[in-house]
Amino acid sequence: MLAAIIFVATSGCTWRQLPPSFGPSGPTAHRRFTEWSKARVWTTLHRLVLDELGSRGELDWSRCAIDSVNTRALKGGT
Repeated sequence: MLAAIIFVATSGCTWRQLPPSFGPSGPTAHRRFTEWSKARVWTTLHRLVLDELGSRGELDWSRCAIDSVNTRALKGGT
């Protein structure tokens, strides 16, 4: 399921264009993606990967970016 979701996210194909070799159908993969998104699986996975890379000293913070999607502006700041 994870491979199917990553394929759709990186290839630009639609859920219905998901090749059958991935196993689940496109609608099934989309449904699971939606469920995992609501359960904050992607946020948790992102944090785990960052923690693992950080513990190995493999993070290059000179190439990081902060955007408004991840950082809330407090008190209506600009």
